Amino acid sequence: MRRRQFLQTSLAAPAVLSTAPALRAQKNTPVKSKINIAVLGSGLRGQSHIDLMVRRDDCVVTAIADIDPEMVRRTKAIFEKQNKPLPTFYANGPKDYLNLLEKEDLDAVIIASPWRWHTPMAVAAMQAGLYVGTEVCGAFSIDECWELVRTHEATGSHLFFLENVCYRRDVMAVLNMVRQGMFGELLHLEGGYQHDLRNVKFNDGKQPYGGGVEFGPKAFHEARWRTAHSVHRNGDLYPTHGVGPVANYININRGNRFVGLTSMASKARGLHEYVVNHPQGGPGHPNAKVEFKLGDKVTTMLSTANGETVVLHHDTNLPRPYSLGFRVQGTKGLWMDVNSSLHIEGVSEAHRWEKTENYFEKYDHPLWQKMADRAVGAGHGGMDFFLVNAFVEAAKANATAPIDVYDAATWLAITPLSEQSVAQGGTLQTFPDFTNGRWMDRKVDFAMGEY
Repeated sequence: MRRRQFLQTSLAAPAVLSTAPALRAQKNTPVKSKINIAVLGSGLRGQSHIDLMVRRDDCVVTAIADIDPEMVRRTKAIFEKQNKPLPTFYANGPKDYLNLLEKEDLDAVIIASPWRWHTPMAVAAMQAGLYVGTEVCGAFSIDECWELVRTHEATGSHLFFLENVCYRRDVMAVLNMVRQGMFGELLHLEGGYQHDLRNVKFNDGKQPYGGGVEFGPKAFHEARWRTAHSVHRNGDLYPTHGVGPVANYININRGNRFVGLTSMASKARGLHEYVVNHPQGGPGHPNAKVEFKLGDKVTTMLSTANGETVVLHHDTNLPRPYSLGFRVQGTKGLWMDVNSSLHIEGVSEAHRWEKTENYFEKYDHPLWQKMADRAVGAGHGGMDFFLVNAFVEAAKANATAPIDVYDAATWLAITPLSEQSVAQGGTLQTFPDFTNGRWMDRKVDFAMGEY
């Protein structure tokens, strides 16, 4: 079936896919030497992916869908700087990406659009038989998470969840230490998203990052859409930077799984104070009357089938230094990201912290040892190179993603579960098993091979 016919059929009657998939990714296909990739959403995050891909010889960015003229202009400049042919741009409305999927000869798609578009775009791309990479966020419902899983299972198309923090150098060094038993049996872990984003959530439309108190249509980039989530939602809206590495440490969906969640939120004051006290704001500014629903500090606790506890933090609307707040604690010691220290029983001086530098050099993950030179200059301290490299290599082989659709559904589900728990006064939520029991037999595969 041609892609045009397939898209028309699947979009008109998606339920058919669950029983009779018309287009299924082929197994045991040969590894391609070069692939064609489209990018849906070429904002600042999408541009980062594009910049890394146009530098490679094994992939070609052939098409881009984005409706923001400024982002299109900036994206074209990336290709011109690298002397690469311009891709075809699809900018005729927010659903023009469907025309892209129908018309272009593609192997893979990367989705870096605003949050609410991730799932419909991913579903459409999987239905088109493409290898899909989607950027991170939190889901809007549990049904949305199941939709991703069921589309993958119906079509055979792979989904790679693009959580870059899983590839952070210190995070991977700790993963190496965990797998070598340095911390003993793990008992408790923490992580989160603790990042002052007030300048991102508000701006005046003139400066790329911050500079005002506007959000919505008059604002720049993320402030056009991201701040609205703080107005209307209350829960852990961005859990995956914290939970991704933690899930790898305790083998979630591969011999372990989350079974319960409870979440609580503080009152909301930070964004209001920012507007009131900003030189371009004040008590009389229209946005000073906005009631923000998102609690300034959201704390989520998870339990696992194997008996570990996990705490996640969401803190983006208050003044603070950046920290993902990782903590890995076991029977033989612990690592704490916030003070860049660890303690190993029998090695460290009793009751004393050690700095992590010597340990991280010794236990540097083999992937970083092998390819650190190639990551120089890539975003977020080089980890974006490892993310894009893993995506391209997996797409070339049409291989199961190291962070797959079941991981995506599980990590994304934290957001709607936390919203429901907060709304119910912190009540315990049962965590869905998106693997339908297969977690007991699935093998650990993240960062175990070439990429």
